[in-house]
Amino acid sequence: MSARTLSDKMLSTNHMGINITSVMIGVGILTFPRALAKETGGIDGWISIVLSGLVAFLIGWLLAKLAARFPRQTFFEYTSQIASKPVGYVLTFLVCVYSMLFVSFEIRAIGNIAKQYLFYNTPVEMITLSFLFVVQYAMAGSRISMLRLNLLFSPVVLVVLFLVLLFTSQLIEFENVRPFFSSDWQSLLNGSQAVGLSYSGFEIILFYTMLMKRPKEGTKAMALGLFIPVVLYLTIYIFVIGVFSAEVVKNLTYPTIDLAKEVEIPGGFFERVESIFFAIWIMTIFDTCMVWFDIAIINLTSMFRNVKKMVWILLLSPIIYFIAMLPQNLVDFFTFADYVTYYGMIIVYLCPILLLVIAVFRGVKGHE
Repeated sequence: MSARTLSDKMLSTNHMGINITSVMIGVGILTFPRALAKETGGIDGWISIVLSGLVAFLIGWLLAKLAARFPRQTFFEYTSQIASKPVGYVLTFLVCVYSMLFVSFEIRAIGNIAKQYLFYNTPVEMITLSFLFVVQYAMAGSRISMLRLNLLFSPVVLVVLFLVLLFTSQLIEFENVRPFFSSDWQSLLNGSQAVGLSYSGFEIILFYTMLMKRPKEGTKAMALGLFIPVVLYLTIYIFVIGVFSAEVVKNLTYPTIDLAKEVEIPGGFFERVESIFFAIWIMTIFDTCMVWFDIAIINLTSMFRNVKKMVWILLLSPIIYFIAMLPQNLVDFFTFADYVTYYGMIIVYLCPILLLVIAVFRGVKGHE
């Protein structure tokens, strides 16, 4: 393979940053204002967003440093090199479980939201299954092509979100955002925890650094990938509170979609902007599902090299669908989301950071 061909099959630093952004802007951005308003009780939730963003950047920086020490190795390979092969198998398997749980959460969220806003008479089971089939089809193609699809989808999603904010800016009432700095530190810290699910996604740097042209620039990609979501979350939260007030937001299941419902385009050309908004938002949830499904397959194929990618797709899909259908109502669904978040904090945050500490003390490194 020529050097040019190899370069074409790798990701630039900016492209990696865009992928991180695309994966982070998923279902969480539709729901986080409600959880944050409940914890902080007002506009002070923006402090929680900044605090959790700083913590996410610190964790992401450490994860990028770990992956950069082993630039052309898979997660299983460098975990085995740092902590022995049995530990590598166990930890990689647990990461696969997390990836599958995350995909299950995303496709079930699509089913719930699509039924509520688009397909009133269609069973959630059929919506979820149909979406999973589309994800399967995308997974069957090239990995680099799948990741580059984010370059096409991300600008569209950001432009639509900008238009929603633009048309709702005139609805903001100053009284809704008062008083300022009325929350105690305990509430702000609880709010930072509530935003945790919305920041999930930057940990993909652990698995895709091996595809970067310059793996050492993983920290730069992380900075870019986190900066855009933090700015978006700040803006959306301020707009949602300003339009509805904190007391109303506490009782909205998907406040960001409800914000889109308030849009009134002059001339009455579009009467249900939230449907258009959600249809566009499916793109970014689709990206998130693809990436996490692919991460599960990357890790499984690194452990079992003789099993083909398509076999894993067909084997994992029924399991993912079954898990997605376990929550019986919205309460169960959001409880499931919390469990996934806490599980991810241990498996893809804490454990890799411990691996980095061990690698530094033992002087373990990979080679270009």
